[in-house]
Amino acid sequence: MESRYFKVAGIPFEIAMESPWRIMEYTPVVMERISRAARGEEIDIEPCRAGDEVPSRTFIRSKEELPEDRTRYDLNLSQYEPFRCEPCTAGFTLTIRSEEPSWIAQDKESGASKLVISVDDTLPRYFIYRNGERTIFEFEAEVGKVVGTLVIGEEARTGDFYPKAGRSASGILYQVSTAAMIMFTYQGALRSTLLMHSSVVRHDGKANMFLGTSGTGKSTHSRLWLENIEGCDLINDDNPAISVSEDGKVAYVHGTPWSGKTPCYRNISVPVRAIVRLQQAPHNRISPIDGLNAYICIISSASSIRWEKKVMDGLTRTAERIVGCVKCRTLECLPDADAAITCMKDIES
Repeated sequence: MESRYFKVAGIPFEIAMESPWRIMEYTPVVMERISRAARGEEIDIEPCRAGDEVPSRTFIRSKEELPEDRTRYDLNLSQYEPFRCEPCTAGFTLTIRSEEPSWIAQDKESGASKLVISVDDTLPRYFIYRNGERTIFEFEAEVGKVVGTLVIGEEARTGDFYPKAGRSASGILYQVSTAAMIMFTYQGALRSTLLMHSSVVRHDGKANMFLGTSGTGKSTHSRLWLENIEGCDLINDDNPAISVSEDGKVAYVHGTPWSGKTPCYRNISVPVRAIVRLQQAPHNRISPIDGLNAYICIISSASSIRWEKKVMDGLTRTAERIVGCVKCRTLECLPDADAAITCMKDIES
């Protein structure tokens, strides 16, 4: 068994692998990018907007940057490497297994595993089952084509991912990252840390988080800040984590190994100035939101296992604490420079 430890937003976790799976070794050019990200330095890439060509989602950007002795079982975890830490007591352990046990299919067929949620209107599709204390996620890359199954134990401290036979390391990387995110959201909610669907830029030492439904233009708005407001840098473009200090006075946003289409994996923590929910409109207008509306703004963009009461209780408490120390706004906007400037003038006043 090979394993490696990582720490994101103060939460340590382990990714382990049974043979024949193993962790890829990286070439010097890739290690240089990893080292820079581990130091929290800026990443030389812009937010990937809808319609843009999607770059490599790891620190390996071309076939020429792959190690010469790699095999189909070498898993590219380069996006996690900036968050690597020494072996420790992990909040959770995700293990990539070599072979799926027969009980998974048998219990599904017999009805012992009960379907809880199905998300089958987008790709990749996934189906969630419950079986006693276990939660089972079945991932489909396309209709009817299961690529892997994740079995999570009680309180999401252990997770076993079973790739379907014939899958390569590159073919399961997306599902492995999804599995790690799922387990992180569970443990995060219990530790006052939320994984948010958000794009984040820093300006003048503080972070501004842009929220909104898919397709609203979060990445576009972040790029408008980077292009039109001097001194900005990108913290994360899709799934940062947010936590609150013990005294409840300051919220911090943290870089993570998960950043959507934009490979921005910086090991960095920045105090949060504002949370801004974007809405497409024929004008640029920003207005404050507070109280219940601010809470709804945050809770609707937090990733979570929402059918678990303990998780939802933790998510609710954390969202309430964030509302108490971060200004929240709604920005009705166009995809233009004035939208970024209008936003900046209001939240930094």
